[in-house]
Amino acid sequence: MLHFKSVTKQDGTKLRKYYQNCNYGLCEYSVGTKLMWRTSLHPTWTEVAGCLVVRNTHNGQVLYDYPVPGPEGDEDAALEAIENDCLERNVPLVISVVPECKAPHLLSRYPYCRVSNIRTWRDYVYYCQDLQLFAGRRYSGQRNHINKFRSKWPDAQFRQLTAADREVIQRFWADYEAEFPKGDNAKARDELNLAKKMLNMLDKPWFVAGGMFDGDRLIALSLAEKCGETLIIHIEKALYSYAGVYPTLVQAFAGAFGQGCQWINREDDAADRGLRTSKLQYGPAKLAPKYRFDPQNELLTYVDTIPELKTERLTLSALTEADIPAYNALVLDQDRNRWWGYDDVGGLGGPVEERSFFNVADRDFQARQAVNFAVRVDGKLIGEAVLYRFNCRGDAELGCRIDAAHAGQGYGTEAFAAVADWALYKVHLNRVVAKCFKENQASYKMLSSCMRKTGSDDTFFYFEKLV
Repeated sequence: MLHFKSVTKQDGTKLRKYYQNCNYGLCEYSVGTKLMWRTSLHPTWTEVAGCLVVRNTHNGQVLYDYPVPGPEGDEDAALEAIENDCLERNVPLVISVVPECKAPHLLSRYPYCRVSNIRTWRDYVYYCQDLQLFAGRRYSGQRNHINKFRSKWPDAQFRQLTAADREVIQRFWADYEAEFPKGDNAKARDELNLAKKMLNMLDKPWFVAGGMFDGDRLIALSLAEKCGETLIIHIEKALYSYAGVYPTLVQAFAGAFGQGCQWINREDDAADRGLRTSKLQYGPAKLAPKYRFDPQNELLTYVDTIPELKTERLTLSALTEADIPAYNALVLDQDRNRWWGYDDVGGLGGPVEERSFFNVADRDFQARQAVNFAVRVDGKLIGEAVLYRFNCRGDAELGCRIDAAHAGQGYGTEAFAAVADWALYKVHLNRVVAKCFKENQASYKMLSSCMRKTGSDDTFFYFEKLV
C-alpha cells in the first residue's frame, strides 16, 4: 500500500520538481491548483518509481492523477503501484484529469474501460503569442477595449507584484468586494476567498504575479505558474468599474511572463455562462480535454452469475446458505490456513458471526471483485477456489484450499486447474497468477503441476498460467 501525505505549502518545492517541466498542459498538474482547491479535492501525494503520484478525494470518491515522471521516471511502474494501491484499499481504480497525450496509453493498458471527457472541465488553452499581440481581425474587439481603456486611463501601468505589495493587494480586495457582482453566490464567494489566500503566497518562487495600476491604486491582478511550455493562469481579477481593464491585463501579463512558453492556460469555466463567453472571446487554440478513465475488470463484462464447473471428480459452484457450517469450519481451521496468506477473521473488522464469511464472499462477487467457488465432492463442500485481485489489465490471482479430511488426494490441483481454465477461456483473462509460501511444499507441488514458475522472493514462489 502506498503511503500518501497531504499537500501543504511546505510541499510546494517537492511538487514543483515534477511540475516545472511537465508538459501535460492542464491546470491540475500545478502546485497552484493543488493548493487552491485542497479543501475540496483533498490532494495527497507520494513518489513512486521516479514519478509524482497524486491521489485526490472528491465527494467521497478516490481519484488518481496520471503520474508525472521525473527525469528517470517509470510511468508504467507508477501506474502499477496505483493499481495495487486500489486493490489493497479495496477502492475502484479511477484515473482522472488524464491529458490527451496519455489517453492512448491507458486505452491500450486497460482492455475494458469507461472513458469520459466532460465539456465543463476542459481547460481553455491559447497560443501565447495570440494573447501577447491580439493581432488579426478576430481580436479586433479586444484591441478596441484596450484602446478605450488607454484613452480613459492613459497613465495606467502594469508591473510585477511581489510579497512587498501585500498592503496594496489588500486594498485591491476591499475595492473588488465593493463592486463584486456575485456577492450572493456562495460558490463565487468561496472562490474569491481562495484567491485571496493564494495572493498571500507571493514569497514562493513557484508563482509569478502582476498587476495593473492607476497611479498607486491596484485595479487588476493575475497570478500564474509556469509548467513546461505552458503558463497556467490561476487567478485573474479586475475592478469592473475600469472598462477594458481585463483584456489590457491579459495582454500585459502575457507579454511580461509568457517568454519561453508556447501556451497560456486560463483554466476551465466550471459551467459558468459568463466565464464561458469571456474565455471563448479570447480565441482559444483548443479546449484541452481531461479524460477520466474508470477501468473495469472482466467479471463486470462477462460474468453475471457464478457458473457450475465440472471435473472428473469435482463440482465447483457458488456458495449457498446450506454451505455455511462447512464453509465456516474451512475458514476457521487455523492449522490448515497458516499458509492461506490472508487473515479472514481480521479482515472482517468486527466480531465473527454465523454468516460473516458467507456475506463477505457474496459481497465481493456482487461488486465483481472476486469469485468464490465451493469445491464439492458428491455435493458436499470440501474446499474453495477463489479468483481475486483483478488488476483491470487482464490479470487475476487464484487461490485454493481444501479441508484436512480431503487433503492429499489431488482435489486442490483438480479444482485449481478447472478455475484457471475458466478464467482464461470464459472470463477472457490474459493471465492467472498464484503464489505460495516457500515452506508450503504441498502448494508448491500443486502449482508446479499446472502453472509456470516465474520467480521468488524471501517469502513466496510465484507462478502464472497464460492463454
